[in-house]
Amino acid sequence: MNAGREERFREELKVLRRLPERKLNDFKRHRVKVGPGITIRLQHNVYSVPSHLIGEWIEARLYAGHVEVWYVQHMIERMPRLRGEEKHRINYRHIIDPLVRKPGAFKNYRYRDDLFPTSRYRMTYDVLKEKSPHKSDKEYVKILHCAASESETRVDDALRMLFDNGSFISFEAVKEIVSSAIRYSRSRMYSSMM
Repeated sequence: MNAGREERFREELKVLRRLPERKLNDFKRHRVKVGPGITIRLQHNVYSVPSHLIGEWIEARLYAGHVEVWYVQHMIERMPRLRGEEKHRINYRHIIDPLVRKPGAFKNYRYRDDLFPTSRYRMTYDVLKEKSPHKSDKEYVKILHCAASESETRVDDALRMLFDNGSFISFEAVKEIVSSAIRYSRSRMYSSMM
């Protein structure tokens, strides 16, 4: 089938140039400084980064489908890229440590809605606000910190259990259920090894 195309192919070969020595970048580099809000701004969108980077210059690499955050020649974060403008992607794990030190900041946090990993977390905050409005922010931040340090899924399961049983929701109740689940899974792991 290609027999009739050989002459045209030879013509093309005469004008073809050599391929580049190395692969061309398929991303755009941006050098940005991490602001006090633990965020960076890329192409009119806001992304959170780990809190230890506040005030540091980082390199952000924008690919078609994701963003990479590089610091001191190491990739420290990879996240889906936002489409459009004036959007935000805030990871609660990035900002939880400063929030624990200053839980009152939760109430007026600009991206507060991003700090509810599931709808059950949002329901928890609403219940806490209704039951004890003056302590709700601090209590919720402690629950969120437990999710970041232990397991988001285990905390969500603990919240589900408390809701299903009609129990009082508090950090202490959540922590007890999560600790019990961790002890149970460790004991099962040890018994299976023997």
